[in-house]
Amino acid sequence: MDKIKVFAGNSNKPLALEICEHLGITLGKSEVKSFSDGEVYVDIQESVRGVEVYVVQSTCTPCNNNLMELLIMLDAFKRASAVSVTAVLPYYGYARQDRKVAPRTPISAKLVADLITVAGATRVVCVDLHAGQIQGFFNIPVDHLYATPVLLNYIKENFHDDLVVVSPDAGGVERARAFAKRLSANLAIIDKRRPRPNVSEVMNIIGEVEGKTAIILDDMIDTAGTITQAAVALHEKGARQIYACCTHAVLSGPAMDRLEKSPIKELVVTNTIPKRDNSTDKVKRLSVGPLLGEAIKRIHYGESVSSLFV
Repeated sequence: MDKIKVFAGNSNKPLALEICEHLGITLGKSEVKSFSDGEVYVDIQESVRGVEVYVVQSTCTPCNNNLMELLIMLDAFKRASAVSVTAVLPYYGYARQDRKVAPRTPISAKLVADLITVAGATRVVCVDLHAGQIQGFFNIPVDHLYATPVLLNYIKENFHDDLVVVSPDAGGVERARAFAKRLSANLAIIDKRRPRPNVSEVMNIIGEVEGKTAIILDDMIDTAGTITQAAVALHEKGARQIYACCTHAVLSGPAMDRLEKSPIKELVVTNTIPKRDNSTDKVKRLSVGPLLGEAIKRIHYGESVSSLFV
């Protein structure tokens, strides 16, 4: 492992330290700061010549600042003669802008992929992309990891009887079905419909949830509007207990207040995005540090990464 060095920007240093702990190495020495006008400055404080460099940076809020930190760090390592530079993105910002949803709109997820490549990344490691096709936006290798093993282990250890996995929308059915299969649980789907503009969505539930423990599954939770509305609909349909699971806890705007007032008993998330200061006690965080550390180790030794999820 003497040919691996892991560095971190300012977005998620605790996760980077967990990755280093799994690898049995120390976090690389660097300083990432901003001038008084907001301009980002990076100082790499040790030699990286001839080694594999892994830069851990979640492009979460403040999204644009964290993205610039990542790009400038990648450029710095490229110019410092690292043999390879891998961008480790536990959370990929702009992933929701993966296609044109209206005329004259950008595909920002593609733009970010181009920026990362041009900045000097030779490989990308990411976790639970909002849309799998984003992998095709890169012209360099992409290792797409899933937090499924981490979340599944927690669910298996803590939930046992009458489980039903719930997809909050049609787009998440495949993910929910895979979870339900591994848990030998039932599947339910929330059918959301907006009768007319500015009218709240009508929730119809496909599947049996009465008297069961419902686990709402999604890849990310931002303002928590969809997931809390789904929880209310499940409660009205007679679900005994309601939990929620997601990989990326964006939790912006009114999310915390909505979760506190909702029937959701616990929200299980991972630490791809660091904990916010105003986080509610309902949020349970699990670590993907060992998962990312093992992926880095396998990349270094040329072993299969996909076998992590078999």
